[in-house]
Amino acid sequence: MIDRARIWVKGGDGGNGCVSFRREKFVPRGGPDGGNGGDGGNVYLVAAPHMRTLYVVARKHRYEAGRGQHGMGKNMHGRRGQDVYIEVPVGTVVHRVEANGSLTYLGDLDRPGKTLLVARGGRGGLGNAAFVSPTRQAPRIAQRGEKGEEVELQLDLKLLADVGIVGLPNVGKSTLLAALTRARPKIAPYPFTTLEPHLGVAIVDGGELVIADIPGIIEGAHEGRGLGLEFLRHIERTRLLVHLLDGTRPDVTADMEVVNRELALAPVDLSSKEQVVAVNKMDLEEVRARIPALREALRQRGVEPIFISAATGEGTQQLLEVVWKRFQALAPPAEVAQDEALVPTRGPRFRVAREDGGFRVEGRDPVALAHMMPLEDEEGRQEFWRRLARMGVVRALRRAGAKPGDPVRFGDVEVPWLG
Repeated sequence: MIDRARIWVKGGDGGNGCVSFRREKFVPRGGPDGGNGGDGGNVYLVAAPHMRTLYVVARKHRYEAGRGQHGMGKNMHGRRGQDVYIEVPVGTVVHRVEANGSLTYLGDLDRPGKTLLVARGGRGGLGNAAFVSPTRQAPRIAQRGEKGEEVELQLDLKLLADVGIVGLPNVGKSTLLAALTRARPKIAPYPFTTLEPHLGVAIVDGGELVIADIPGIIEGAHEGRGLGLEFLRHIERTRLLVHLLDGTRPDVTADMEVVNRELALAPVDLSSKEQVVAVNKMDLEEVRARIPALREALRQRGVEPIFISAATGEGTQQLLEVVWKRFQALAPPAEVAQDEALVPTRGPRFRVAREDGGFRVEGRDPVALAHMMPLEDEEGRQEFWRRLARMGVVRALRRAGAKPGDPVRFGDVEVPWLG
């Protein structure tokens, strides 16, 4: 099962604006009619209920939206670039990978059809018709299209299950899942048969209960031992746990404490989740003879166990009824406001700071303007500073102490301050 993937996504570049002048037989000096470039397409992730793993997404791993069409004469604007929608399984958590390797949370695709914008397309450049003013009737400049955003994403799939079956390896979790549901996981009498979580649906009193068989947890799992952290995260979304114990083991209470300790030490504390404790393999005579002693040992720790045989089905219906009642009694997880975490907090539009004998201007609008304007042209430089003045950047540079000739950096573009 592929439940973690890193992919590279890029929004489409904006189309370039056009420099053009109206030329008709009886209009020898027509005005500028260069159209604007089209915006680049965006990249979205969308939760698709038919997907089960991230395998298809990880296999391609590079996605780029369509580029905006360039503007043309006769005030013809370019078409917008085509958006790209990447289907991922429901339950995918999305982080942006920063340059230093840290992760920034972007969103949780926890409902079918939920969509998350992950890379914006660049804005189309303005054609020369957009630069006409009362004092400038024939501008000969146009903007380049803005580059689309490039982002590396880490996708983590966390199963959307109501109940998780946990326990040490080889206690019979897969057999129990098969007994409670129609799931058909791989079953064999040796540890780590289950190398990926399996889901099954149990029908109880006309309702559905999604149950996950979580691979065996061993001591040190929170540090990555065994199957470790790869599968502990699948327990996070469950509302209730079935803690399965092996009745043939010499000390079932010690086994229970090993698993509970690992749940408590996981990156997200899982020990607070309510548990139903079941002791398996009561079809064996040695286990059936130990039932009174096992019940007493667990009761001393405040646990009322249910004895079952996952292999024969004995006691599994009682277990399912108890799980259903406990599940119904638990309040559903609090709903996060729709897409609340997906909306970036609005901060200042730009920031000016001193840097290496000059100044750096940060902010999407001024940096994009520096990359889009034809600064190699005098007319382009003048228009660049006029637009920065309207943004308030010129005033901020003056307040910061900029002097004529000081270098001002916008991303990787450096322009001398005109004063």
